[in-house]
Amino acid sequence: MTIKKIEILRVGVPFETGGPRQGMRPGLNTNPWVVNESLMVRIETDDGREGWGEGFGHFSNPGTEAILKDLIAPWFIGRDETNLDGVMNEAHRSFFGFGRQGPCMYALSALDTALWDLAAQRAGKPLYQMLGGPAEDVEITRYASLMRYGGDCEAIARNTRRAADLGFPMVKLHEREMPAFMAAREAAPEGVAITLDVNCPWSVAEAAAMARDLKAQEGVKGGFLWLEEPVWPPEDFDGLSRVRAEGTAISGGENIASIVEFNNAIKAGAFDIIQPSVAKMGGVSTVKDVFPLGADAGLRVVPHSFYWGPGYVATAHILAAQPKPEWLETAFIAYEENPHDLIDPFDPKLTLSADRPGLGFVADRNLFERYLISRTVI
Repeated sequence: MTIKKIEILRVGVPFETGGPRQGMRPGLNTNPWVVNESLMVRIETDDGREGWGEGFGHFSNPGTEAILKDLIAPWFIGRDETNLDGVMNEAHRSFFGFGRQGPCMYALSALDTALWDLAAQRAGKPLYQMLGGPAEDVEITRYASLMRYGGDCEAIARNTRRAADLGFPMVKLHEREMPAFMAAREAAPEGVAITLDVNCPWSVAEAAAMARDLKAQEGVKGGFLWLEEPVWPPEDFDGLSRVRAEGTAISGGENIASIVEFNNAIKAGAFDIIQPSVAKMGGVSTVKDVFPLGADAGLRVVPHSFYWGPGYVATAHILAAQPKPEWLETAFIAYEENPHDLIDPFDPKLTLSADRPGLGFVADRNLFERYLISRTVI
């Protein structure tokens, strides 16, 4: 069956943060983050089926949208969607010169996920079963990934308590200062994990000093479960291994774009927890192969999924296919309307049904129209 049409949609849903609004990251932009945007693709085949995918993300979406419209999506038209491995291998070889990271890879990630959605639909199975998961429904546990509150300890504590009261087993911060870290740790009951995503701010020496300080807090309700991406640049795997030697668990990998790079990171001893991103590193085809790498090395694989569209749902399916599913990162924000029935930021549980083939992603086209930023059909 061939690919007849590709629809590219940018949909942005307004949200409330539960605290002071900040830009996406320090130094990236000064405008408050008010809309959580998804860049989605919908592949339509000549026999009328449709598959959905999502590429990263947020403020980079105009770049990914442009490369999809002008270069990558037209290449896919007329290709045999049932030859998933062959088509994606040829696509990666055709477009590698435009970057193995960034918008080109984000675009390929979206299309790969959409092809997996179609493949599972044709098999009459949910994606997690196509990937080796169980025959029955699977319940996934979400964890609460808080917005950045700019160090506002009151907002951090309040949202951490709220997430814990709702039943989330883990709360992630996007802060960089010890007072903020301790506000969350002291607000959460013992048994609720606190993790710290600092987004690559420090030298190796600075990160090692922070890792030592965090290690010293283990007596406070168990301390912190992991420190995420502490070093600039994020691909300094040897530097990360030196930080890891301080005794605080180190996580990372959302900015790694290939299995080769993950192998290099593992060999260097960079991580205790690895975090591939389905919307960044080639879609389902690549991320599913990170899990056996992690298992062979004795490492946890807890994917990055700070998005809400088909990429988020695909991440849930990949987790559901594992013998012991890890927790699913979910942005802890109040959408003006929940974008679809498989995302609820305040419910710590998500059930994937064995009766919904493919991703089971049902687009609410009326909602998409209300929050539509742009649409292109190729």
